[in-house]
Amino acid sequence: MSDLTLITFDWVPEPPRGYVRDLRVRWALEEAQLPYRVKGVPFDRRDAEHFAHQPFGQVPWLTDGDMTIFESGAILLHLGERHEALMSTDPRRRNETKEWLFAALNSVEAASQPWSFYKFSGDTDQTPGRKQLDDFLQIRLKRMEDVLAGREWLAGSFSVADIMMADVFRLVDRFDGLEGYPACHGYMTRAKARPSFAKAYAGQMAHFEAADQLRQESH
Repeated sequence: MSDLTLITFDWVPEPPRGYVRDLRVRWALEEAQLPYRVKGVPFDRRDAEHFAHQPFGQVPWLTDGDMTIFESGAILLHLGERHEALMSTDPRRRNETKEWLFAALNSVEAASQPWSFYKFSGDTDQTPGRKQLDDFLQIRLKRMEDVLAGREWLAGSFSVADIMMADVFRLVDRFDGLEGYPACHGYMTRAKARPSFAKAYAGQMAHFEAADQLRQESH
């Protein structure tokens, strides 16, 4: 694999730290023990070059040689297809990994993300719309509880699907949303216990803490 550069914001405020989605990519790169560099782009100003790489002005994106990939799911799939530490070489297991990678995004995070927006905002009004979001997430978590009650990882061995699903669960757990779902919580805890997660998390936190220091020095 050619030179890998992970692009994320140069700085973010405190609340999203530890949850910015470059962590998913860092986790995969650390799990596969792939060397990579991290490059920051301005959080306060999204220029034309940023939108050329990420049309929604978000992060992360990854450069792999002369190729650029945006969206964390696409990046994890790209890395998984190129490294067996992230996706089994067995055709059946590869298909299962892809299924669960997309399920984490399209079925679970599709329910957890709007729910988490309310949690971040501090909005506690129990409106009918809010109840629908709560119920939608509970349906998804109940299905995942059944799935994870009988397995350690989603597709045999640990894979990019587990990185994605566990990271989706982390944000739910931040707001105590995994209470009452012991299999989901245990699965997330197992994933977070991997050294690759610890390195990825520490790397993201150190990146933003260094940015704090630079900002203080410039004022």
